[in-house]
Amino acid sequence: MSLRKTLTALSRASSPPDSSISAVNLEAAEPSRSSQITFRPRKIRKVSLDDLNPSPTTITASPLSSKSTVDIALRHLLISDELLGGVISAHNTPPVFESTSTPFLSLARSILYQQLATKAAKCIYDRFISLFPGGESGVLPDSVISVSAVDLREIGVSGRKASYLHDLAGKYKSGELSDETILEMSDGELIDRLTSVKGIGVWTVHMFMIFSLHRPDVLPVGDLGVRKGVKDLYGLKNLPGPLQMEQLCEKWRPYRSVGSWYMWRLIESNKTSKTKLSK
Repeated sequence: MSLRKTLTALSRASSPPDSSISAVNLEAAEPSRSSQITFRPRKIRKVSLDDLNPSPTTITASPLSSKSTVDIALRHLLISDELLGGVISAHNTPPVFESTSTPFLSLARSILYQQLATKAAKCIYDRFISLFPGGESGVLPDSVISVSAVDLREIGVSGRKASYLHDLAGKYKSGELSDETILEMSDGELIDRLTSVKGIGVWTVHMFMIFSLHRPDVLPVGDLGVRKGVKDLYGLKNLPGPLQMEQLCEKWRPYRSVGSWYMWRLIESNKTSKTKLSK
């Protein structure tokens, strides 16, 4: 599909077809929807495409749960990066960012899914949800604190993860964190505050910002899939480090989350092509 035809199709698109969001090494699958949270437009920095060191201007961007924002992001990426534009044109289904889980539930789920195969993690998560009256809607800080480490171990949660869950719930109970303040925090504040929770690192926060909060301009520089995608996209000999990632993907601003989504798709398509060739 030519660039012109792609842009025309995007401008005429209505509601996108259903698609699932998946990431390389993503810890958590999308849960069943139990509550609705409202994301507010956020102010982010927009960098000129002609100069990597401009005086930034401030624009208001809606979250990626808005289809119009995704359409705008795709137009921007098609124009700003010809190589990425080719990847976008090769994928007929645009990204859809959907989540109605509360921030607390999303973070608890991320902890439970850590370092586990998806099937095993889903089984433990379902057992965890069954501990609370009302299912997912009953997963609240007070209720999580009330479940002992012994009870959590009985459903397959390790002692270490039990301590992580209790630490998260404790920070909510003390007022250090709340769903409301998390929705208002800047990206930098989220990384600072959430990494203070035991068991939550920068990668987990990046995934949380993209797939739960739908922040538009997140570049997960530590994600192996995104790094591999950037390596293949630009024909690099080695995996790029954080600084090189920032430099190469600067042109994607202010929609680096969407650019990262396509890096996962690029790696998936490359794997599929290699599998076909080997048969």
